[in-house]
Amino acid sequence: MVIPVHDVNPANRTPWVTYALIAANVLVFLAMPGTAGSVTGESALAQLCHLQAFLDHYAAVPRELIHDQLPRMVPTGEVGIGTGGPGCVIGPPTYDKSPVLSVLTAMFLHGGWLHLLGNMLFLLIFGNNIEDRLGHVRYLLFYVVCGYAASYGFALVNADSADPLIGASGAIAGVLGAYLVLFPKARVWVLVPFLIFLPLRLPAWLVLGFWFVLQAVYSSGEGVSEAGTVAYAAHIVGFLAGMLLAWPLRAGTPPPPEPGRLLWGRRARHTW
Repeated sequence: MVIPVHDVNPANRTPWVTYALIAANVLVFLAMPGTAGSVTGESALAQLCHLQAFLDHYAAVPRELIHDQLPRMVPTGEVGIGTGGPGCVIGPPTYDKSPVLSVLTAMFLHGGWLHLLGNMLFLLIFGNNIEDRLGHVRYLLFYVVCGYAASYGFALVNADSADPLIGASGAIAGVLGAYLVLFPKARVWVLVPFLIFLPLRLPAWLVLGFWFVLQAVYSSGEGVSEAGTVAYAAHIVGFLAGMLLAWPLRAGTPPPPEPGRLLWGRRARHTW
């Protein structure tokens, strides 16, 4: 596992859309029930019930995406007392939900600070160059299309799943796929955990290729004990969608600055 921290690939224009997406994701996360930014004084159970109801309303659910049918009973957000003790009340939905629109709203929901910050780090590092290459409007459309492709791709192979699908990972995976196609030789500063966090400057094709291989391995259930809690298949579909959409622009993309020969993250000295 490597952690990217910066790429050596300057952009020519300010990535306003990337900044706006990051701000929107952070603000929505802070407003979600049960997060650190949503301080209501409620009990942990009450916050959990509100969060379940919130996700059922705004998250993308594979079964709903494929069959276009809402469940008859959903969490209401209220706490009740049953035979087994306190719990979340279940009742008929009191809202109208569009499964297609839920894919868009789900892109701005995250399950925790680690989920949010990891996604925003990748978007900040790699999104600016893709926005610079596509332009602001085309980049935003690209981002949304990759997010939809990732969600529906995951739903197709999990058509009966009722688990909510949330996060910007699928759309950001599309950004990574486009970066691999357009800037494979760009250098990326990464931290590699090897006794300590070792800083290295590596080519983008190696960093992003390794990331993609990890997603494929984790998607198969190998090497991770909680494969069922992360939609790795959505990452794969989003990445491939980004590659395909960016491929026609490959020939006209100027190469990134050439940093010269690198050794352990530093420019190697030539001796003559």
